[in-house]
Amino acid sequence: MRTILFLLQKEFKQIFRNRAILVMISVMPVVQLMVLPLAANYEVKNINLCVVDHDHSTTSQKLINKIISSGYFKLTGNAPSFHEAFPLMESDAADLILEVPQNFERNLVREDEQKLFVAVNAINGTKANLGGAYLGSIIRDYNREIRLDWNVPGRFNAAPVIDISSSNWFNPLLNYRVFMVPGILAILVTMIGGFLTALNIVKEKEVGTIEQINVTPLRKHHFILGKLIPFWVLGNVVFTLGLLVAWAIYGIVPVGNLIVLYVFVGVYLLAVLGFGLLVSTFCDTQQQAMFIMFFFMMIFILMGGLFTPIDSMPEWAKLISRFNPVSYLISVMRMVVLKGSDLHDVRVHLGIVALFAVVLNGWAVLNYKKTT
Repeated sequence: MRTILFLLQKEFKQIFRNRAILVMISVMPVVQLMVLPLAANYEVKNINLCVVDHDHSTTSQKLINKIISSGYFKLTGNAPSFHEAFPLMESDAADLILEVPQNFERNLVREDEQKLFVAVNAINGTKANLGGAYLGSIIRDYNREIRLDWNVPGRFNAAPVIDISSSNWFNPLLNYRVFMVPGILAILVTMIGGFLTALNIVKEKEVGTIEQINVTPLRKHHFILGKLIPFWVLGNVVFTLGLLVAWAIYGIVPVGNLIVLYVFVGVYLLAVLGFGLLVSTFCDTQQQAMFIMFFFMMIFILMGGLFTPIDSMPEWAKLISRFNPVSYLISVMRMVVLKGSDLHDVRVHLGIVALFAVVLNGWAVLNYKKTT
């Protein structure tokens, strides 16, 4: 025990002497958590719309006004024909082109039907899908309005309408920040903990102090614990700062018990730090460790369920995500913060992450070569 205490004293002195690490721990997570949720916005607005109106009737003008007044679309031009409007889409000045045919109002009154043409710029798939869905929803809503306004007996057959009343549980206002902030905090804790530990042992190798440690009667598991515990403490500090920023800036207060979050994050940090130490035992330079951690972090983040639901991924990606510790933290963060889940609800996630911690740290101990 005394040996570990001496190692911890040494590690904390090295950490507090390094101002760059202190900035990474105290300033960077706060700034990132303040900025990233504002930028990572799932709401698509200011969709550029070009209108080709061949009818110029009262009905077509009301439709265009309804689309623009929705707040999602911005009218960027009125073109006399589709061929003249298409260059706007080619130059990315227009995301959608709405073409209203001639005799739109007359055919709608006489024949009770009329087609509209919508061209969507699909270079940005997300914006195209949502923009097309928004436009289609507005047109359908406008169609219901005019059928009710023009419902004259014998001329229109008003189709039965089913009204749906929905209730959004756990996030009633569909506020994307409540959904994104816990996930982004999980990513920040993972990146800071993983990178710092991955560079730790390698730094000892580069400056030559690892040789002095190796000639001592220090056991390998004592050495790994001495490297692990300080960054485990710092990881919890980063997590606490993130919770404070989420409360102070975004007003997000976990519905569940904070003890559940800290228990899971404590076990999770053991897994992530163990992975960083394992990478550090394989590498000889900090550059190698940085590249390897960057490779794995990109996979962890993009396949962790933060931006893309895991259920929407192909089967092989779902299999890989089971070995992704970040996916479990993101899931638990949202379960506890939004749903108020307790330890019983997250017991499976906790067990899997604990298994990761045992395997990764045990592997790091075995792989550390204590040579003189």
